[in-house]
Amino acid sequence: MTLSALRVAIIVFPGSNCDRDMMVAIEQLTSRRPALVWHKEASLDAADLVIIPGGFSFGDYLRCGALAGRSPIMNAVLDHAARGGAVMGICNGFQVLTETGMVPGVLIRNAELKFACRNVGLQVCETLASPFTSELATNKNLILPIAHNEGNYFAEPDELDQLEGEGQVAFRYTDSSAIGPPNPNGAARDIAGVISSNGRVIGMMPHPERAMSDLHGGNDGAYFLLKSLEALVS
Repeated sequence: MTLSALRVAIIVFPGSNCDRDMMVAIEQLTSRRPALVWHKEASLDAADLVIIPGGFSFGDYLRCGALAGRSPIMNAVLDHAARGGAVMGICNGFQVLTETGMVPGVLIRNAELKFACRNVGLQVCETLASPFTSELATNKNLILPIAHNEGNYFAEPDELDQLEGEGQVAFRYTDSSAIGPPNPNGAARDIAGVISSNGRVIGMMPHPERAMSDLHGGNDGAYFLLKSLEALVS
């Protein structure tokens, strides 16, 4: 399979605000426009990758990602994941993934009770087999932007030990003297992204679709997305 044959679907909720950015980013890398799937749809066409984008689905009412996680389309996304399909959740999409149990842990209010919007340093962790990390060098540093109010990753200590022991921590916030303190939200053990126990689902707070070129201030997002897509077609 070639990148241009890759079938990508992006789920859209009321309040999503990164769906078009992600659509443009994927089209830039694959030369094929991904499908935008409205949350009220009950089925999902065949896809190699489903992306749940960032934003403020349903205005973040009740709890971030809670209402989106119960939208009709999510049954189809859960079925896709259960069959071993790849799923990527970015920012609010990460919150949706935790709400549906597709990745472990929860995301709570930032420790300083303030919206965080800046670049952060990320370190790639050693993980179990996953298309989202298999093409990335362990300990490689990336710089990606964040924009969230509830990005504080939390799990009980024994669960955190299990995640680390089984290689499910994908990224950690790391120091970069050029962009300020490393952990922007108080996340437990500096966790910025996690993957499912089968490696096929990833949730992460930083936005790769906002770092696609030098015009964005950097292209580490393009690097991460391209490596993920190449792993899916290999």
